[in-house]
Amino acid sequence: MKILLFGATGMVGQGVLRECVRDVGVTQVVCVGRRPSGAAGDKIGDLIVADPGDLRVVEAHLLGFDACFFCLGVSSVGMSEADYRRITHDMTLGAATTLARLNPQMTFTYVTGRGTDSTEQGSSMWARVKGETENALLRLPFKAACMFRPGVIRPMHRVRSKTALYRIAYLVATPLFALMDRFAPGTLLTSEQMGRAVLAVARGAAAKPVLEVEDIIALGG
Repeated sequence: MKILLFGATGMVGQGVLRECVRDVGVTQVVCVGRRPSGAAGDKIGDLIVADPGDLRVVEAHLLGFDACFFCLGVSSVGMSEADYRRITHDMTLGAATTLARLNPQMTFTYVTGRGTDSTEQGSSMWARVKGETENALLRLPFKAACMFRPGVIRPMHRVRSKTALYRIAYLVATPLFALMDRFAPGTLLTSEQMGRAVLAVARGAAAKPVLEVEDIIALGG
């Protein structure tokens, strides 16, 4: 498989990239972003773009891919709805619309979040915008599109968040992970499981277009 990866430097993207590199069925991973991913390996390449939502100037480099793993996103904390929508909805749909035109045989996976509002009518701003984004992606003419809604993700194998506040939060929460596994199964998954799950979906393993935490765990092993 040839894979496009957006958000390779983020926590989810790092986990996905690791599993792509380890998978013998993946022949190439191209990391799309504003700056180099910093990852090294025979399979890995970088495609630098000024705006990940506008891929017109690099269309020649986007042909022939089997899957796109879109792990790019921001927290809504402190953002206006207009700014959050521009990054979360507009940028994602800009990239996905181009990819659907160039690679209709592609499987597109999008990482949203637990609690996303598919009705687009709820009181939570981030959930509405994410829901609108999911719905729009599912209407695009990809071979398949799948929405991932993780909850708490435990970073593994040196995967770490770029955000200092999140790194501190994960450090503080580490002793709680074992308790969550024991007393709240189905709420915690690992970055490794996320990576394996998106690869499974790219191979056609998903039976439905929206995957909740328990579905991701089942696919990711």
